Amino acid sequence: MDIFLVVLVLLTLIFISNMLNRFIPVVSIPLFQIALGAALDIFPVRLHIPLNPELFLVLFVAPLLFNDGKRIPREELWNLRSPILFLALGLVFATVLVGGYVIHGLIPSIPLPAAFALAAILSPTDAVAVGAMSGRIRLPKDIMRLLEGEALMNDASGLVAFKFAVAATVTGVFSLFNATLDFALIAVGGLAIGVLVSFLLIGLRVYIRRFGMEDVTMHMLIQILTPFIIYLAAEELHMSGILAVVAGGIVHAIARDRSESSMVKLQIVSNSTWSVIVFILNGLVFVLLGLQIPAVTGVIFRDPAFSNYQAIGHIFIISFTLILLRFLWIYLFWLSTHAWSNKKILRKPSFRDSVLTSLSGVRGAVTLAAAFSIPYALQDGSPFPQRDLIIFLAAGVILVTLLTASFVLPLISKREKEDGEEARRKNRQTARVAIMQVAIQAVKEEMNEENKEASSAVISDYNRLIQEVHRESTDNKTNPQLDQLEVEIRLKALTAERKEVKRLYEEGQISRRTSAALHRKIDHMETALSGTFHLRLFHIAYRLRRLLVSLFRSRRHTTSSPSSIVQDLVMIKETKLKTSKAAIEAVRKQIHEDNELACQVVISSYAEVINRISLGHQRQVPRDKQFNQHKKEIQLKAIQVERNEVQAQFEQGLINRETANHLRKAILYTEAAMLENNEFG
Repeated sequence: MDIFLVVLVLLTLIFISNMLNRFIPVVSIPLFQIALGAALDIFPVRLHIPLNPELFLVLFVAPLLFNDGKRIPREELWNLRSPILFLALGLVFATVLVGGYVIHGLIPSIPLPAAFALAAILSPTDAVAVGAMSGRIRLPKDIMRLLEGEALMNDASGLVAFKFAVAATVTGVFSLFNATLDFALIAVGGLAIGVLVSFLLIGLRVYIRRFGMEDVTMHMLIQILTPFIIYLAAEELHMSGILAVVAGGIVHAIARDRSESSMVKLQIVSNSTWSVIVFILNGLVFVLLGLQIPAVTGVIFRDPAFSNYQAIGHIFIISFTLILLRFLWIYLFWLSTHAWSNKKILRKPSFRDSVLTSLSGVRGAVTLAAAFSIPYALQDGSPFPQRDLIIFLAAGVILVTLLTASFVLPLISKREKEDGEEARRKNRQTARVAIMQVAIQAVKEEMNEENKEASSAVISDYNRLIQEVHRESTDNKTNPQLDQLEVEIRLKALTAERKEVKRLYEEGQISRRTSAALHRKIDHMETALSGTFHLRLFHIAYRLRRLLVSLFRSRRHTTSSPSSIVQDLVMIKETKLKTSKAAIEAVRKQIHEDNELACQVVISSYAEVINRISLGHQRQVPRDKQFNQHKKEIQLKAIQVERNEVQAQFEQGLINRETANHLRKAILYTEAAMLENNEFG
């Protein structure tokens, strides 16, 4: 019962931190979580949470790194491999070496191997913490990708270096040659085990699916267990569990892209589940940090060997050293890359970009996890030297880097407001359209014979929404040329339709009557597009004509048989389907940077026509209930895909927090409208 209450309290604090961040976005979520954890220690009923160091690593670090390996864009990671490795390996070992001597010089009571251990756990950065602050920080895309790749790799190199430094402290024995050889063996072995175990687990899932076992819950359970299995297998063989889970995450991402497209439900559930798991784990780490701060600071502040000001001063000196070393390393690398390399993988170096990248090196979950994993005793049974002080310094550096990134980065980074309201509106519209297109693709992948009609209706709804978004942009008075561009594109599309009708008639695929009917429609549209006023008159005339036809159709007697009329209507619809596709193809050939928005408006309108024709309007009444049920289910899945895509773009730095919140509200409104009108699909 005590464990349940502790977990419940911690989860409640994570929830409260998220709510506080909504009301006070100027303060990042990790800072709220640390403050809430520290405040909890003030209450009379204090929580005592002893954690086994190895359990802490496997419980928090393994799934976090596995998820990072799965979600990072591999192509961009490969393109940035040189700067990433230069930071993740070169900067880590430079930090261990320089930082170790600086720490030992500042605090002689910390032996040099233990100082190297502290420097090692301070070397990994945490891009998740920077992502949590992206609502106020507008980092360039290439810098954000560099930070993500660095955080993915330097966790492994920093923790491996930390293990060697701790081993040297505990045993008192260290050999550079043996350490280098062991590092290479442990690293390669960890990567190999991660790949091998991943293939075995993926093979197990494929084997299960061959028996028709497509249960999403079971496959999701295997996914959740995967990072723990990989980590424990590697550690049991005395290899790097950290590198193993990173490799496992990348392998699973490749397998997902190749083979799981048929299991859209699994992808939706997987994205949602992992987003919750990662949020909770990161939240727990920072809340636990807050819980430990009062006890750790109390021990240090009561230690007569240190004055309070001296201990706090050491934190600032170490933090400044790490930031300065990071700046010099990055700036010199940038200069050398652009001076000697013909392949410019990053922008031209600038002082501002180097400062941004340096201050973005926030320390977080991995640093704290490693600090807690420091053993209590040496090999001879004596206490580990200055263990409490090391944890105190690590926690202090985490706080300083978080505070610096929270309040200094926004002052020097390019914020979205600098681009003006028009640019912000355009970015939101672009992101909204991209997210809805992802939802359309998910619906198409989910489509089968049973729900084809309902899926087509949902796709038609989305195309209509996309057209409305484009129309809002078109109607915006700050860009009046878009209206004229759309008219020009539509006229070209009508020309393509006319050519397609002519081709079909000459090849004998349609009758003269069908050809004449479609040519009349195209003539009317071309006449209507001669001006906005004429367009409105055309719509009024068209609706009046439809009304008169519906009123007098039953009174007219023609020589045509009912079957002939039905055949003509079917042929017109089929021909319109072909001419619409031809129009879309013609418009796509016309797309360039200046008319892209207008072209997308026209393409969306034709796509809606195609889906409406494919859907038809002859549903039988007994099927309505089943149709509505299918449509509602597909709509809910598509909405969830939209929400997942918003979160993915936010985590990847493509949109900031303000834009993400705006998109979530738009999705909420769309969901309400879809559910209210699903019967009219």
